[in-house]
Amino acid sequence: MTRIHRPRRLALLALAGVAALALAACSSADYPNSIFTKNSDTNTDIGHLFNRLFLFGTIVFVLVEALLLYVIMKFRRKPDHPEPEHVHGNTTLEVLWTAIPAVILIFIAVPTVRTIFRTQAKARPNALTVEVIGHQWWWEFRYPEYKITTANELYIPAGRTVNFELKTADVIHSFWIPALSGKRDVMPNHTNFIWFTPDSALGAQVWNGHCAEYCGTSHANMKFRAYTVTAEQFDSWVRGQQAVAAFGAAPSPAQSAAPTSPGDSAAARATASQAGAPAAVTPSSAAGSQQAPTVPAGAAPGAAPGAAGAQLAAGTPNAPAATTAGYVFPVENMPLHTRPQTPTPDGLSIAAGLQGDATRGQQVYSRSACIGCHFINGNPSSMGQLGPNLTHVGSRHTIAGGLFPNDARHLALWIKNARWMKPGVSMPTLGLNQRDPIMKSTVTKATGGLSDQEIVDIVAYLQALK
Repeated sequence: MTRIHRPRRLALLALAGVAALALAACSSADYPNSIFTKNSDTNTDIGHLFNRLFLFGTIVFVLVEALLLYVIMKFRRKPDHPEPEHVHGNTTLEVLWTAIPAVILIFIAVPTVRTIFRTQAKARPNALTVEVIGHQWWWEFRYPEYKITTANELYIPAGRTVNFELKTADVIHSFWIPALSGKRDVMPNHTNFIWFTPDSALGAQVWNGHCAEYCGTSHANMKFRAYTVTAEQFDSWVRGQQAVAAFGAAPSPAQSAAPTSPGDSAAARATASQAGAPAAVTPSSAAGSQQAPTVPAGAAPGAAPGAAGAQLAAGTPNAPAATTAGYVFPVENMPLHTRPQTPTPDGLSIAAGLQGDATRGQQVYSRSACIGCHFINGNPSSMGQLGPNLTHVGSRHTIAGGLFPNDARHLALWIKNARWMKPGVSMPTLGLNQRDPIMKSTVTKATGGLSDQEIVDIVAYLQALK
């Protein structure tokens, strides 16, 4: 009976082995967040090391298993056969099975240590420096060389080494763009570093970024997008980001030179704050018409609302408008795996049929609680430091730490009740008569609650900030 079932068991084991090999041979193209790519020098080095160690491990496994099977078959118990000779105390064998693992460890250690030293060396002197600051639960990116601050969307030129200075505003995070490099912890009271050079052949592409260290309630919702672009596209993007907000108070020459980051110059903030509330923007301003998103009763998915005169639709993020000052990665070129797919909470909605007005939205925004947290270069009322920089928020494709598309519908819902859409966030609930999940209270007009019309107006204003 045993002999009858043994071939069947061996066949099942062989089938399982073939299935495992087939799965291991799947293309990395099927896994866009895989680290096994050649998109950067770091991932290339790590990939070569992995392949070499896997080869060594396979050789050792095959030899050990072959020897094991040989011993099992040759020295298995047989009737009328004497007990095999014991080898305990055989000096030759003991030296061999001590020396062989030592040699194997040398073959593993040398390439491993070499790769560690190569990837942990200091970045090249001409590297682009990006200061990364982790917040619960979003990412802030500062470019000291260009005096640019943005949030949740990282632009880096292909072919140029990028050196990331990693810091945190609160707890431990971990910065990771799997398709471009390994991850690195972001720790309080300590600046960590990681660098890599995106392959020059990549051109304009988009990659997913994550926080890879548990950091609280919305750890899984702490995402960002990294865009590799050509040198010309990066220069164009930098020029656009250095400009003041495309829609807002007309700044004085001194205000035009104001920093794009709240931390760049305290004197500049003081000068801007003395300027008072922003002036009204006429319908003929550079931002276009005053009228902006409408909330239709049945908005079709896929609509791409612009800065003005568009519908508040549930669809893909905004395509860059013609008024955008600099390069923005085309939303239509974003692969599906990089587009936010998070559903919105059931029961959270904005009244249909509302017409947004960007000028009115600027005025509402500039007297609301928003200005206490957010910075907008060009709006002297908005000097906050706690939340993301909104100077060019209309040119971004995602909001809420990369969780939702930056279209009018999602932006309006986010303003109305951010804490319902992303648990635990610091942004307060602003929608009138909405219940705050953290404070366990209902928002009223006296506590700064905004009506749906006011929210749609603010959306129109923010979407005009290209």
